[in-house]
Amino acid sequence: MHQSHIVFIFGILGNIASFVCFLAPLPTFYRVCKKKSTEGFQAIPYVAALFSAMLWIFYAYVKTGAILLITINAFGCMIETIYLAIFITYCPKKIRMSTLRMILLVNFGGCCAIILLIHLLAKGDGRVKILGWICVVFSTSVFAAPLSIIRVVIRTKSVEFLPFPLSLLLTISAIMWLLYGVTLKDIYVTLPNIVGLTFGTIQMLLYALYRKNKPVKDQKLPEHEGDINNEDKQEEMNPTQNRDIQIGDKKEEKQEEKLNIEQDQTEVINNNMNNIGERVNFEV
Repeated sequence: MHQSHIVFIFGILGNIASFVCFLAPLPTFYRVCKKKSTEGFQAIPYVAALFSAMLWIFYAYVKTGAILLITINAFGCMIETIYLAIFITYCPKKIRMSTLRMILLVNFGGCCAIILLIHLLAKGDGRVKILGWICVVFSTSVFAAPLSIIRVVIRTKSVEFLPFPLSLLLTISAIMWLLYGVTLKDIYVTLPNIVGLTFGTIQMLLYALYRKNKPVKDQKLPEHEGDINNEDKQEEMNPTQNRDIQIGDKKEEKQEEKLNIEQDQTEVINNNMNNIGERVNFEV
């Protein structure tokens, strides 16, 4: 099979995988529209994802011959713009203004500055190299996003908040674009997807390791024997009062434990949803 055909096949497979990944946040934004609230989600990852897609489109345009990078990132620009429009519609007024300023500064000002500098400072192949390394640095630097999910999985020893289908799909997407970059002999497409494949593999291994586990609950025990003796004496002197105290303590512990679990859930779900569109763009 001719090399151009192999490149085309991997590019099409990468487009399909990334297309599905781009649609992954739809349930989140459906919930935002239904509740008319952004529920604490942040716009930064979507602004970054839009910026990344714009960079890759410009890179593919300057490089020429990478039409499959343009197609998927053009769709990425469209879907990320829709996500941001929904976010701006339902977020609080103060956040709305800061988000609009961020979009103006990053997506408009940042891209215009890069385009201007590329045309002024480089010519020919030099433009491809400079722009390619900008894309690599930007894409690789944000791959720390899954670390928060990995950290929670290791701490809780549970994969309850690690969506296996999404992680698998993102890993497949990274593999397809990695093979596309290798067959195309494009180091700037290859490098970020090596990082993406690494994080995807780590998540797969963690899922295999902890998939049957349940979260470990902390249990507080007296540190000294004297504490135990004192508790026994107090119970003998006033058992009713002591039982009330114990019930109150247990309630407080349960509330505290529930609060910690909810915080972990919020942290992981927010990171998961916020990083879906972001990671897809960084892997292509």
